[in-house]
Amino acid sequence: MGRIVGIDFGSKRVGIAVTDPLKIIASPLETVPANAIIDFLKEYHLKENIEAFALGFPKNTKNMPTHATPLVLAFEKKLQTFFPDIPIYKIDERYTSKMALATMIAGGSKKKDRQNKGNIDKISAAIILQSYLESHDF
Repeated sequence: MGRIVGIDFGSKRVGIAVTDPLKIIASPLETVPANAIIDFLKEYHLKENIEAFALGFPKNTKNMPTHATPLVLAFEKKLQTFFPDIPIYKIDERYTSKMALATMIAGGSKKKDRQNKGNIDKISAAIILQSYLESHDF
């Protein structure tokens, strides 16, 4: 049994979230510099079998690509190159950063923690992953 990895890709940082082994809960894992993400995922895959990727896909409110869409598509190709046997599912990531911030506020996070964009990125990845889990009836 493998885990599903949620990814909130950014040009500077990448938020990572993972499922539990039963694929019930998505939990924030880490924020990784964008230039180190493939190495991080390779190392993680050696420890925990990755069954699938849920990749946040940026769209605007009119369901059109954003300035970040080409970056995510390029990253998706890179992911396919290094992990050819692992499926990649693109998940709408609209509003995940706002939802992550609201989650942090509701959870009582300190202002300093909320200002750390890395925390928002990994919680956004968990929201993307949870969205994938709910849409696939895990």
